[in-house]
Amino acid sequence: MSRSAVLRRLALLASCAASPAIAHPHVWVAVRSEVVFHDGKVTGIRHAWEFDEMYSAFATTGLGKNGKPPSKEELAPLAKTNVESLAEFEYFTFAKQNGAKLEFEPPQNVTLEANEKNIVTLRFFMPLKQPVGATKPFSFQVYDPTYYVSFGFEKETPVTLAAPPPGCSFSLVEPKPLVATESKRLSEAFFQNFSPGSDFGIKLATRAVVACP
Repeated sequence: MSRSAVLRRLALLASCAASPAIAHPHVWVAVRSEVVFHDGKVTGIRHAWEFDEMYSAFATTGLGKNGKPPSKEELAPLAKTNVESLAEFEYFTFAKQNGAKLEFEPPQNVTLEANEKNIVTLRFFMPLKQPVGATKPFSFQVYDPTYYVSFGFEKETPVTLAAPPPGCSFSLVEPKPLVATESKRLSEAFFQNFSPGSDFGIKLATRAVVACP
């Protein structure tokens, strides 16, 4: 992706995640996720990613009319570019069941919306390549391995379940506190302007676990 393309709004998200020489994080995202079921199986995850105020302002610069936020139609090309750019990063979504990594199909129903305060939210559905049964716990995390983008589940309704079998529930497993050497490593990354490492994001990522009887 060219430098000029990187500077065009939401394409920046993926391009910056691939730049390990920059201090982290620079973008904050509040995550709401819906685990979708069909016929008793998990079929995918529906995401809503709300970006921070500064990044949203950058993304919507020059868009909208008469002081109003840009429409879905205006933001549609940016939504498409953003999701396509995120493909090589696995859309920052990592799911497992019974210890095995699960694979996703390309996102569907991609939209980008701006509210009255010009805060942008990216919405998309990620179908599993192979739906999985719900009798074993299904878990997923949303994170940038390099920690350029800081993802965090919203405090209110962070995860919901769509058409689950009776008795299903979810829980959030918070990451373990960083050990002293890792905290030092993260601090040095901020002050010396380099990446804390390509494995750092997972150390700070919350895991959502869905369990059914």
